Amino acid sequence: MSEHLRTALRLAASGIPVLPLRAGKVPFGNCRRCADNVCGGRPNMKTPGPCACPGPCHAWAAATTDPEVINSAPWRRAWPAASAVAYYPGGAGLTVVDLDNADAITWARENLPATQTVPTTRGEHWLYLGAMSSANAVRPGVDIKSTMAYARWLGSGAGRMVDLPSAVRALAVKEDTTPARGEVASSAPERATWDRTVATGCRHNERYVLTGLERGLALVQARTESGASSQAFGVARFLAAQHTGCPGPCGLANLGERIVAAAVSVGVPEAYARRAVANGFETAVERTA
Repeated sequence: MSEHLRTALRLAASGIPVLPLRAGKVPFGNCRRCADNVCGGRPNMKTPGPCACPGPCHAWAAATTDPEVINSAPWRRAWPAASAVAYYPGGAGLTVVDLDNADAITWARENLPATQTVPTTRGEHWLYLGAMSSANAVRPGVDIKSTMAYARWLGSGAGRMVDLPSAVRALAVKEDTTPARGEVASSAPERATWDRTVATGCRHNERYVLTGLERGLALVQARTESGASSQAFGVARFLAAQHTGCPGPCGLANLGERIVAAAVSVGVPEAYARRAVANGFETAVERTA
């Protein structure tokens, strides 16, 4: 029994779906009946559900916790040629934030809650409890691997795994990268205002709040090509964090409407903008709780 096979069986026994990887850290090719798209274009790569092929076919969809499958004849032919063991994070109820370089790691340490961390060849994997949609290049050097994706098993790492935070979910928010031309259909019809009538419990003066808001709006509106939704998330989180010590109300809803309008003005669909702002507010509360 190869070391990779022993590792796979051990992980499977703990409830983590596994599959072998060949040289180059890629899955084994599809079986003969699925080769050259005969099966219809690897359908299990796009729809939920396990792969029905006897061998490790269709990448993440082949991942399993069944020891009889892992140790079956078709799989045993793959293990001697395997260069690594992969696992299916989404199938185990996990999300992996793949940090590919030192800058990405620095960013994560400043913006994400500490969790179980596994060193990789070039960076780190940060593991969180909870599954979400996978996304590549959510920011420089950062990929998210969860549902419909696989991650290489590099050991259990160190630290205590914590629940998946909204800050990670916000990274995967897709946005329209086409700049808006004039008024768009989802633009807020009226610009919300912030003053003492909506912020009777705020400890800050109006000039302080509005100066911070205007600077944040300028950052969002500068993202005319891409990144406006992520910037809106960051601005909302920053502004909300300034009010965690106030008795309230502080009129955050009005500030949020202004941030949403700024994101919509540069082409972000309103639903995405509202989600990013709501996640930003929620994250600010989580980090101070």
